[in-house]
Amino acid sequence: MRVFLIGFMASGKSSAGKKLAKIIGLPFIDLDNYIEEKYNITIRLLIYDKGMDEFRKIEKQSLETIISKNTNVLVSTGGGTSCHFNNMKLMNDTGVTIYLEVDIPTLVDRLMHAKQDRPLIWGKSREDLTVYATELLGKRQEYYLQAQHAVNGKNLKIESLVNILEK
Repeated sequence: MRVFLIGFMASGKSSAGKKLAKIIGLPFIDLDNYIEEKYNITIRLLIYDKGMDEFRKIEKQSLETIISKNTNVLVSTGGGTSCHFNNMKLMNDTGVTIYLEVDIPTLVDRLMHAKQDRPLIWGKSREDLTVYATELLGKRQEYYLQAQHAVNGKNLKIESLVNILEK
């Protein structure tokens, strides 16, 4: 079984993915980490060096490679992965997609306190980040809502994800 966790940055995809993969016995791949290891460069530098369009192509190719090489895997995607090319259709056609839905105030709070470097929010104040996240989520929501399942990611219980996969 292939499982794809999708959603906005800081929605908890990587954290939940690691825990869920362990419980259900699937290998776990964080797509951003996969790209960083494959290209031996951080996402931030990759975007800086190649630009966002080229990064999205690399992201698509990496997702396709992971799918072609793994029939059983849990993938935590990047926040924009499902919104480009035919990635959402590809994930829906080849596995189970779960959208971790989180409200804007929670996302902004998580992003402001995140230890992870997130290229799309460099240098933004809380107010700027709130406006940016609201606008970007508005654009991405149509893709996220194409997921086969949606769960509230604010106070996510891993058991709820296990229940989805057992059905």
